Amino acid sequence: MKKRYQISPQQAAEKFRKFALASPTPIQLTFPLAEIVDLAQTSLGDLVRAIGKTFIECVFQADADHLAGKKSARLPQREVTRWGSEDGFCIIDGQRVPIRRPRLRSRTNREVPLGSYELFQRSSLLEETVWQKIMLGLTMRSYSEVVQQFADAYGLEKSATSEHFVNASRAKLKLLMERSLSDLSITVMVIDGTIFKGQSLVVAIGIDPSGCKRVLGLRQGATENATVVGALFGELSERGLDFTAPRLYLIDGSKAIRAGIRNYAGDAAFVQRCQVHKIRNVAEHVPEADRPALKYRMRVAYGATETADARRLLFRLCARN
Repeated sequence: MKKRYQISPQQAAEKFRKFALASPTPIQLTFPLAEIVDLAQTSLGDLVRAIGKTFIECVFQADADHLAGKKSARLPQREVTRWGSEDGFCIIDGQRVPIRRPRLRSRTNREVPLGSYELFQRSSLLEETVWQKIMLGLTMRSYSEVVQQFADAYGLEKSATSEHFVNASRAKLKLLMERSLSDLSITVMVIDGTIFKGQSLVVAIGIDPSGCKRVLGLRQGATENATVVGALFGELSERGLDFTAPRLYLIDGSKAIRAGIRNYAGDAAFVQRCQVHKIRNVAEHVPEADRPALKYRMRVAYGATETADARRLLFRLCARN
């Protein structure tokens, strides 16, 4: 029963999509002129939203006519009959808006899903809107007050908003982690690990010839070890990233990351340790009072335009300390 419940709406939505693409008959929208004047005087936004809701109801009727025929039409071979209507909802501008929808039944007395209703009710329409607004800085606590534009909209509580945001984030992360990398030209790869909620996340970011940064993938593990790094590189390779192409790899000095690069890229890898991490690590070995001067001298050495000058400044710093 659960399988039928999940599959039938999907099939109905696909049937409606095919019908809509093949149908030459346009949707004709009728809206009372007096109501248009009243809404326009109050708020043009209210008028547009009311027209949108009426349009969706017209689409429902067109879909029902396609499946069950016109109302009162004599069809001896009718396989689907009308069964009144019931309250439902559709997603408009990231809000659940109550709406009446037709009900249909087959000759075997089974409910026939309305494909158009399934399309307008899909949670992805709501999740995408929630995700975009939360990412732009809108808090979940204030989401309902800021977003709700329909007086009778519902389902915008903090808990529901959080659930939609999590679902949308999960879908976007899945898309990010599974997309093909075969068409990317990556000249530089930055690899680093960070601790989040007690877990180590190893992240790989690619830089193309134009300087655009792209997140390639990430891997979660207990520590930043060779197994986690190897699994990340293996996943990138399976998704089409060419490790045989010469490339500069920027790392923080991690031996596990360096070993992973050597195993997958070999002689095609040019490894450069991050100067920020190097300065930070060296500064931890001197007294706190001497750290500002040490960091300054190291930055001056790294900023030298000639290799010999940089080497001389670093050796002088080493001899002084």
